[in-house]
Amino acid sequence: MSVNITPLRACFEGAIPSTLATCAPDGTPNIAYLSQVQYVDHQHLATTFQFFNKTRHNILANPHAVLKVVDPFSGASHRLHVRYLRTETSGPLFESMKAKLAGIASHTGMADVFRLRGADLYQVEQIDTHASQHQPGVPVDNALPRLRQMSTLLDASRDLDELLDNTLSALQAVAQIGHTMILKLDEAGERLFTVASRGYPTSGIGSEIPMGHGVIGVAARERTPIRISHMTSEYTYGKAVRDSAEALGLHHQLETAIPMPGLSESRSQLAVPILAGESLYGVLYVESPEDLRFSYDDEDMLQILAHQFGWMARTFASAAAVDPVSDDTPRASAPPTTPASASDKPVRVRCFKADHSIFLDEDYLIKGVAGAIFWKLLQVMRHEGREQFTNRELRLAPDLGLPDIADNLEARLVLLQRRLAERTDFIRMHKTGRGRFQLQVSRTLMTQLVEA
Repeated sequence: MSVNITPLRACFEGAIPSTLATCAPDGTPNIAYLSQVQYVDHQHLATTFQFFNKTRHNILANPHAVLKVVDPFSGASHRLHVRYLRTETSGPLFESMKAKLAGIASHTGMADVFRLRGADLYQVEQIDTHASQHQPGVPVDNALPRLRQMSTLLDASRDLDELLDNTLSALQAVAQIGHTMILKLDEAGERLFTVASRGYPTSGIGSEIPMGHGVIGVAARERTPIRISHMTSEYTYGKAVRDSAEALGLHHQLETAIPMPGLSESRSQLAVPILAGESLYGVLYVESPEDLRFSYDDEDMLQILAHQFGWMARTFASAAAVDPVSDDTPRASAPPTTPASASDKPVRVRCFKADHSIFLDEDYLIKGVAGAIFWKLLQVMRHEGREQFTNRELRLAPDLGLPDIADNLEARLVLLQRRLAERTDFIRMHKTGRGRFQLQVSRTLMTQLVEA
């Protein structure tokens, strides 16, 4: 008879400790409390392997056990007859449980004791349910209406810029999630950069996280949701950035990096990979100052939303890559360019050739691919007197050497547009049609390429 543990997912949130009963070969029973039980799918769950204890010896000798879980809302208890299958010491399941265990360990003051050695995978073969005599009202939270409403908001997007804003607005207004970010994977597949955020004093547009570091980096590397319900210092993005810089010997560059937005005390975190087929676009990240803020249902909801975002972003990028010459889309009108005033103090624009870091006077703007694109635009404006550009000409420009990845160019242009809007009042980028944009400058720019 097939079993389905999906309706029991609330039992695996850790609100009420679970117990695992095992039996030694000589028949001696053993009962142990578990720090974490992870829902895997409708027939499988996983527990943490942390110590070489009696439970570990028993389960290796006799794979059959009984797991008792309790529903924190109804009080009903369930005995799950399980069979041990294997232990995973790497991969998505292991990393997800490792991150969650770090949160539990920090929450209970056991960070130096709780170290995950492996994720023990079990198959559930039978469920015995014992209803509580007193069953309080069970909260019913059907996520489907909210998901449908958010999906409709995303559908109204006409380009990547609107898609980013509509996604974060949907999470804020419909899902009531106040702190959100969307990060894009870079061309080399080594780092993720922030392209949009909501709910923070500063946007952090352009800030970066290395692949595999922190909740965001691990979710990207393993292509699996990472959800933490208690505060942990081990998986904060601030630590991720510091660790990466120290590993690369880049201590001196920390002060020039764009600070990541984020809560000073994030007690619940959920990072969901944004996928389009087999391609990783980036990560959707949400957080909260409350413990246990995000549930399995929230995880499912954001996974579906991220999937829709990924395919829509790819569609917009493909449309923007179409040769504008053959594009019959009417060109949108942009505000007229304000001529530079003779009384305006000229702005010195420096580009450091090593990493294409751009400085406006002494203020850092952007670096990398976005910096190279900005420098290219300024040189075209200077030598050709042109302020209208196309995505295609940038993609084909030999001096830029951009990879043939359409969505990365589109994301870099959005990143540059938003950084300019945040950091200056005299340079603006306006979309003027599919695959077209305008760069408007209202002050005199003095450009300098720095070789060192």
